[in-house]
Amino acid sequence: MNSSAQFCLINGQLVPIATAAIGVNDLSLQRGYGIFDFFKVVGGKPVFLDDHLERFLFSAKEMRLDKGLTTGLLTGQVQMLLEKNDLPESGVRLTLTGGYSPDGYSLANPNLVVTQTPVTLNRGLPPGIELMTYPFQRQLPRVKTIDYLMAIWLQPTIRQNQANDVLYKSEGVVRECPRANFFIINNKGELQTTREKLLWGITRKKVLEIAGKFLPVAEKDITVADLAQSREAFITSTTKHITPVIAIDGQKIGPGEPGELTRLLSEGLLHQVFADY
Repeated sequence: MNSSAQFCLINGQLVPIATAAIGVNDLSLQRGYGIFDFFKVVGGKPVFLDDHLERFLFSAKEMRLDKGLTTGLLTGQVQMLLEKNDLPESGVRLTLTGGYSPDGYSLANPNLVVTQTPVTLNRGLPPGIELMTYPFQRQLPRVKTIDYLMAIWLQPTIRQNQANDVLYKSEGVVRECPRANFFIINNKGELQTTREKLLWGITRKKVLEIAGKFLPVAEKDITVADLAQSREAFITSTTKHITPVIAIDGQKIGPGEPGELTRLLSEGLLHQVFADY
């Protein structure tokens, strides 16, 4: 078992990490044009792989980058890399770029890059975090693009506000965090998450399925006003799983500590992720 990845894949070819490279005229560098997806590996097995590949192919199609891509091709490349690197607990990223453009503007043949990194995954409910809201709407919100310009630009502002992350809002509606979806337990006791103009996360999907077995679920707009009345809040992502939110813009959510329903949902999700390990 290795402690770090030794290889990646570029267009289906195994390449040592130390020498892996993409040309400077690729549209991902020239214009920031590309997509990606990221999933975790537990016990050497990809978690929720089919869901991630389905979303990756959707993103590729929406960005006009889906030339020759199939689930079978992607699964084969992922398996090749997992066997070569031997990292049983890790994260795998699929990146598809705009390709080597002749004029720095036109689409070309995409470059597919598959990388793997070791990760330490949380197996419990982490401490609560604080968010700050910021008015912003991502372009092509259903697509998982490589564009994180606003999120990175806001890092100093997030620290100045003594927050852990930013929560985007637009048109009076709370949307998402840059790398996570957002949920509340509203004042009716429903699990609520905004549905439109955001990325539909894979963990978001799993949480909705789990919650539907014992909670009323409402996929509808969370307004900024709803935050003050919410009983609990949390974010979801591939690596964060469920992370409680205890304050937003300096105002406590409920009693200002992780709630009981958040704990129950977290237990259900972690059971799915780590059931065999």
